[in-house]
Amino acid sequence: MKVRLLAGIGMFLLAAGMLAIFFLTDGKLPEMLTSEQQPEFEFGIPTATAPEETGPSDVNKFLAEYNANYRRLWTSFEGSNWNASSNITPENTAARIAASKEMAEYVGSRRVIEQLRMIRGRLDLTDLQDRQIEMAWQWAAHYPGTIPATVDKLILTEAVLEDSLYSYEFELTLDGQEPRIVTPNEMDELLLTSRDLKTRQAVWETSKAVGPKLKDGLVETQTLRNAVAREMGYSSFFELEVADYGMTSQEMARLMDDLVAGIMPLYQQLHCWVKYELAARYGVEEVPKRIPAHWLGNRWGQEWPGIVEGVDLDGMFRDVQPQWIIEQAERFYTSMGFDPLPLTFWGRSDLFELPPNSERKKNTHASAWHIDLDQDVRSLMSVKSNFNWFQTTHHELGHIYYYLAYSREDVPPILRTGANRAFHEGIGTLIELACSQVPYMQQVGLISLEETPEEIRWLLTQALQGPVVFLPFACGTMAHWEHDFYEEDLPRHQMNTRWWEHVARYQGLEAPTVRGEEYCDPATKTHIIDDPAQYYDYAISSVILHQLHRYICREILDQDVRSANYFGNRQVGMYLHSILQLGATRDWKVVMRQATGEELSSTALLEYFDPLMAWLQQQNEGREVGF
Repeated sequence: MKVRLLAGIGMFLLAAGMLAIFFLTDGKLPEMLTSEQQPEFEFGIPTATAPEETGPSDVNKFLAEYNANYRRLWTSFEGSNWNASSNITPENTAARIAASKEMAEYVGSRRVIEQLRMIRGRLDLTDLQDRQIEMAWQWAAHYPGTIPATVDKLILTEAVLEDSLYSYEFELTLDGQEPRIVTPNEMDELLLTSRDLKTRQAVWETSKAVGPKLKDGLVETQTLRNAVAREMGYSSFFELEVADYGMTSQEMARLMDDLVAGIMPLYQQLHCWVKYELAARYGVEEVPKRIPAHWLGNRWGQEWPGIVEGVDLDGMFRDVQPQWIIEQAERFYTSMGFDPLPLTFWGRSDLFELPPNSERKKNTHASAWHIDLDQDVRSLMSVKSNFNWFQTTHHELGHIYYYLAYSREDVPPILRTGANRAFHEGIGTLIELACSQVPYMQQVGLISLEETPEEIRWLLTQALQGPVVFLPFACGTMAHWEHDFYEEDLPRHQMNTRWWEHVARYQGLEAPTVRGEEYCDPATKTHIIDDPAQYYDYAISSVILHQLHRYICREILDQDVRSANYFGNRQVGMYLHSILQLGATRDWKVVMRQATGEELSSTALLEYFDPLMAWLQQQNEGREVGF
């Protein structure tokens, strides 16, 4: 059974993790067709119907009770989690404390674990029963009531970590200026626009200043997270999270290496071209072997924006309001036959950036929420008028429409999640790719017909801000560091050293100055703290989305993968809905085969960038490629 935990366990960890801050500091989406009209979809997966429950009555009784309690408790803790994330106050944190405790105490209770142990693995279970039981087992493994003291300590430690991360104030000092407090958005803007290397280095180092404050807590969570996982039979916390895919830690590490190996020839060519471009931009005569991290427009080098001249992505949004971006993202889905978002989405979501003088604080990381596992769906964003938020908004609504599609009676509440965590991310990022296709942006008026970007520069932009640059970070640096951290019990005196070893090996980057163990640079990445040991989800999702995109282009649209337009095509909507409505009721590998006719493979991703590879090889002729 493969569990979808990114919107489930990941949010649960975020909620439960802040459990002690207050004490430590002063309806369903209507079908696009009726059930009588909706046929088996010829392109992909048949409409899902729940297998008939034929198992023993004791199993049925347990699952009915568990699902009822699970949904009730989920609604309580996710609602309080939302309040505490959208308005960080002691009162909202206190309310989250109570809901989180109740949820953890139930899913990890001795009684639930004992019942699961008696049922788990029985040969008379239906597939649907087995999938629910495995989901419940992995929930229990995060907070096993068999070691309550460890669980309590983990909750407290995560609370301090998350509070330190989200409440930290970054103070930037530039030559000739007084120190000032800057937000993450402001640091990102400076890294995107400044051409002064001293300024860039100061901003980059400021962005890492929170790391030392997080190091002690991160070391303690390593021990505690491994303890709860090992209590339930997993080799480490990393393997517990990997269980969503039906894989071991070693199998996941090998898969990550395979994906990196597949993309590396293209990445090395891109890396070579970029370092020559940036060296010229910054007036550096000797081109370095590895790219200094502060040369790039992203704090972790996971994307490289602002490099391609002549493609002003943000310029397309100078006369666009943030509200339009969100409404246009909804129109993208409704044009394919999905229903408009529930009115409650607009009334209950928190969609825009807070003003600089706001007394309210909120989590600034974009997210989608499924409050009641039915129609109460929301998004927490800080939308601004730029290309990144245009993509992000389309992405987050992908999660929202996934929630709504599987919120139906024949999908048990505990299986109302993606086929695996990567599928949820893959659907969102698929729409990111689709919304960045030139024909779509021309159709909605962001690009005029006379301003069609030259193909290579457009592909360069997509590669630099998409999977070609992202996979070495996600498959390489993040996935391998977290594997080592949990599976190898990486000691604190090697944490930062190992991080930069992976950065050098997989990304070909280097810090502007030596980063010793007095720093903790991995902890500055949000996902290490509040969404741990799951970052490979994003990597796998990048592969899945390109396979889905290629299928859609070939079998439905009959369009080139680099200039496709989903907008207004209801067949594409039916195809996507046929996948989304399944939730976690099917094995993800089966879903993948039925949806695309093939196994998981990076071939489609590489094919997408074939013209770029040929161009880069010409540009880099005579240069030493590699790092």
